[in-house]
Amino acid sequence: MHDTTALLIELGAIILALGLLGRLAGRIGFSPIPLYLLAGLAFGHGGLLPMNASEEFIATGAEIGVILLLLLLGLEYSASELVTNLKTQYPSGIVDFVLNALPGAVAALLLGWGAVAAVALAGVTWISSSGVIAKVLGDLGRLGNRETPVVLGVLVIEDLAMAVYLPLLTALLAGLSLAGGSLTLLISLGTVGIVLYVALRHGRLISRAVSSDNPEMLLLVVLGLTLFVAGIAQELQVSAAVGAFLVGIALSGEVAEGAHNLLAPLRDLFAAVFFVFFGLSTDPTAIPPVLLPALILAFVTVLTKIATGWYAARRAGIGPRGRLRAGGTLVARGEFSIVIAGLAVGVEPRIGPLATAYVLILVIVGPLTARFTEPIGRRLLRRPPSGRSSPPAPDSTPATATTG
Repeated sequence: MHDTTALLIELGAIILALGLLGRLAGRIGFSPIPLYLLAGLAFGHGGLLPMNASEEFIATGAEIGVILLLLLLGLEYSASELVTNLKTQYPSGIVDFVLNALPGAVAALLLGWGAVAAVALAGVTWISSSGVIAKVLGDLGRLGNRETPVVLGVLVIEDLAMAVYLPLLTALLAGLSLAGGSLTLLISLGTVGIVLYVALRHGRLISRAVSSDNPEMLLLVVLGLTLFVAGIAQELQVSAAVGAFLVGIALSGEVAEGAHNLLAPLRDLFAAVFFVFFGLSTDPTAIPPVLLPALILAFVTVLTKIATGWYAARRAGIGPRGRLRAGGTLVARGEFSIVIAGLAVGVEPRIGPLATAYVLILVIVGPLTARFTEPIGRRLLRRPPSGRSSPPAPDSTPATATTG
């Protein structure tokens, strides 16, 4: 009974603190992710107020948080949208990978962490935060801008790439042989291909089978199916997160919209728990030694993300101002970087503190670059002042006929 009481008190305190931190973040206009990470650092081992009774429960909640993050991300896209984005945006995806994964890999090798850690840190620096970026676009009123579909296209390519990257990383972290790793990758690619094919050809049938007019039944069926598929995927070394993402892709139409509305509050709760858990598992005293590498890595990858956005927007025929806005918007890192680091800490514990510091920096810097990269770049490029009488730039008009 005493253990149960301590568990309830700790969980209540943590969830209440998360709610207050989320309100604070909303008032100052920033993502709550850095505050959640800081809360985890404060409550974890070596922090100001260590909590032990709820650690196991929070660990399970963190796993569910990752699964729900990926499920709702999958619900945002239909299979046809994913295929279209692959066909039109893959050059930008390749540039994104080369420019932003390479700094992480090089940093890990220079720090002497080995090849597996290099693959993990490459993922940490490569993937932008879809959640933070979506919020920033809404806050800045840019959802109708011509460069916004380009930004979303890059994010979709990154999300799809995770379906290949996460199983490969999981295999490397498990110490599987080349044959074992290749088999895992083939299983992953085959699974993704089958799900996309079924979703394209028979998505309506799947959605109809899952559909229910009763919100309670719809919630139970979608959540149960997601957890079941995620568990099977984990057993096959494909990654539970990828399994959840594929379930989201397979659902479409009103079912996807209804499931999204029902699961969004659960996603927000367990995602917050996930970020807290990552902070809990990171010793605050381990951050200062890696703070300088994190700052250098953040500076380099801010520039490489801006270059990525510039290139992607230029391919779409967007002017310089829109290219700068696209690049600045892509800077924020968040949930995926923490997911990858969480997988890798067993092989290289120092990745955790470095990733925490790195994400803290860029989740704060990201909204600032989204807002100020374009005006700063305009001055550096010596563009005409906005007050001069001239027709508006073509990239500043809303894309009314463009879909994400």
